[in-house]
Amino acid sequence: MAGGRPTDYTPELIAKAWEYANGGWMDVGDTVPTVAGLACELNISRDTCYAWSADAQKSEFSYILNKIAQTQERTLINNGLKGDYNAPIAKMMLTKHGYSDKIEQDNTSSDGSMTPKPAIDLSKL
Repeated sequence: MAGGRPTDYTPELIAKAWEYANGGWMDVGDTVPTVAGLACELNISRDTCYAWSADAQKSEFSYILNKIAQTQERTLINNGLKGDYNAPIAKMMLTKHGYSDKIEQDNTSSDGSMTPKPAIDLSKL
């Protein structure tokens, strides 16, 4: 028999987690669903949420966190575009979903046409 404290990972807790992920986050007053919000509602730590999502025996929790991330991304995009959310905050939060306004510029040319040429042709001296 394993020692230590009994796990909080119960069917009731999973049901409550799915409830939060499927819209319950609005009922508890969260503006967007978050892992922190889920953790508060389940009375566990965020670290526990991430540990459970990485545990192969608790794989359902990974689906719950993915649902929260997708809903958060969708909510941020839609409400950000409508102007319902503070744009800099929505923009910052969307970076966690892979969005960026960074412009990458490559100043090279494959044909060498942009390669600097010497001002004086040393071969003619």
